[in-house]
Amino acid sequence: MTTTPYVNAQAVFYQQYEHVRRDEVVGILLALFLGGFGIHHFYLRRTGLGILYACFCWTPFPWVLGFIECFFMPGRVREFNAIQAAGIAAALGISMPGYGQPVNMTGNVPPVAETAYAGTPAPPPYTPVTAVAQPGTLVACPKCQKANVAGAKFCSGCGTTLP
Repeated sequence: MTTTPYVNAQAVFYQQYEHVRRDEVVGILLALFLGGFGIHHFYLRRTGLGILYACFCWTPFPWVLGFIECFFMPGRVREFNAIQAAGIAAALGISMPGYGQPVNMTGNVPPVAETAYAGTPAPPPYTPVTAVAQPGTLVACPKCQKANVAGAKFCSGCGTTLP
């Protein structure tokens, strides 16, 4: 990726996301009908498991597991799509479209009167919620825009110090 900013980063995000996203129904059908060959794992880029299933496709075990996994495929496809979206957004240096920034919860909260609790002490004042990087999220390097794991000290692409 280049370091020049895009004119409409959200349009680039959606274009790239539509290219890499997976469909839940396709994942379910692959697991149901071709699960013994491990095709549903190849669909989600889990080549190791796909090869393992393909090696044992002559036994009934991958077929039974493929049938069972068809019930878990919607969640796995959603997780795959979320990881891909986070990686694209981090590479573009934008926040996840549709999710926005964290909301300050103290903006419209009225002050609490001491008399409302009839002799009990008033609750502590509200504190704003700040954004904390979740495990597994990605952070874009400010220099090369490469996606890095949150908490990393240095960029894996150019080696600069991450904020």
